[in-house]
Amino acid sequence: QVQLVQSGGGLVQAGGSLRLSCVASGNPFNRNPMGWYRQAPGKQREMVALISPSASTTYAESVKGRFTISRNNVNNTVFLQMTDVRPEDTAVYYCNAERLGSNGWYPHYWGQGTQVTVSS
Repeated sequence: QVQLVQSGGGLVQAGGSLRLSCVASGNPFNRNPMGWYRQAPGKQREMVALISPSASTTYAESVKGRFTISRNNVNNTVFLQMTDVRPEDTAVYYCNAERLGSNGWYPHYWGQGTQVTVSS
């Protein structure tokens, strides 16, 4: 059974740092694009950061220079290092892994979500 288990959320003061982790099991994910998404209260879920199998990265404009996504293919783990956090970063953060279907790659596997709250 495929499972993505997240950890590392919590309360942090503005300007501080936090690291989220996501451990995948059930399938190897070294060839899957993976990413982090977040959903703030009353808002749509948005992409925060993506990482390819070759470790190329893409970031939302709002987090560029502050967040870093990385992956460890040996441990089947993806991380989100958050620095200089702001109150507007407050959201539930979700880990995601894409799956290769007949029409190409698509978002399929999701972590359980973890709350990140940034106080001012």
